Amino acid sequence: MRKLSVVAFMAFALTACGSDSRDGNTTPAPTPIPTPQLSSDQCYLMSTSLGDITLAIDTVNTPVTGKNFARYVEANFYDGTLFHRVIHNFMIQGGGFTSGLIGKPGFEPIVNEASVGFTNERGTIAMARTSAPNSATSQFFINTLDNPHLDQSANSYGYAVFGKVIEGMEVVDQISIVATTNQNGHSDVPVNEVVIESVASIQCASL
Repeated sequence: MRKLSVVAFMAFALTACGSDSRDGNTTPAPTPIPTPQLSSDQCYLMSTSLGDITLAIDTVNTPVTGKNFARYVEANFYDGTLFHRVIHNFMIQGGGFTSGLIGKPGFEPIVNEASVGFTNERGTIAMARTSAPNSATSQFFINTLDNPHLDQSANSYGYAVFGKVIEGMEVVDQISIVATTNQNGHSDVPVNEVVIESVASIQCASL
């Protein structure tokens, strides 16, 4: 029972701040069999106050999510935002708040592509959302451990993985162990702000 409670808490912790609307008219789509291999079609250099993280995004199998991320990057939306929620041995979440935990409104919500079947394993990047399955906007998280309970299943819409860290996982790990506190109604907030200074498109190296 304790294990189930922890899993439920972790999933709840990934909800993006904003609307908590429910979507009771849809059911999770079946996961494709076999699950495609995560590809690296577009790469980005994310410079943070604790170091650089290089991301490879799959725009072939998760086109809606990949293009959504690209749209935010092209608008310089992520520049100056925070990794505002950090849970050790789980994930780091960012992309929705600026300094002082000031919310930054994003574009319209996107369709949840968790049905593609990519798993929330260590080093993957996925979309944060509210309890409504198709509510993700700008916020994302990077898994610091394997988190299969966040994948789509018969009982869950899941959280859509759309890329992975290809360099700088040591920076992700460093962020994951910073001291956190509760602030302005938010939990797991880094005591010292971890800033996403910029996100820029770069050429993907041969992997």
